[in-house]
Amino acid sequence: MSAKNKAVFLDRDGVLNKELGDYVCQVEDFVVLDNFETLKTLQDKGYLLIVATNQGGLAKGWYTENELAKMHAHLRQLYKEHGVEFTDVFYCPHHPNFTGDCDCRKPKPGLLLQGIAKYNIDPSLSYFIGDRDRDVEAGTAAGVTGILINSDQPISEVLHLIA
Repeated sequence: MSAKNKAVFLDRDGVLNKELGDYVCQVEDFVVLDNFETLKTLQDKGYLLIVATNQGGLAKGWYTENELAKMHAHLRQLYKEHGVEFTDVFYCPHHPNFTGDCDCRKPKPGLLLQGIAKYNIDPSLSYFIGDRDRDVEAGTAAGVTGILINSDQPISEVLHLIA
């Protein structure tokens, strides 16, 4: 049996890009935060970097899958220019008021469980950095250590919490 991977799951809005209120709806408003060096350090320590984000604006019709893909391509490209590769981006397109209940919208652990299964991740060696209590709750439910930061807080300030 192959060894399991370790990962740092990352919320998107308020962690990787500037928090702009309810939703970032277009790539022109997508401001990437400078966490390049910190995420490169984690990557160099052998962590897979996986984005796990609620995107209820899709269910509300505020932006399209195409616009979301542009935002994620922009995010990936800027980080790639600094030597950082995201292993994957998982997102929940649902919103309970528009699409009903689902298993992937945080605080449920569905997004993390998808990543754990797809990339053979050991949850006990992994972390989830988010700026909302629901992120920590999702991490805990998936067996991953949750780390709560303030919106737009540099990840470097919590790097010491990751083994």
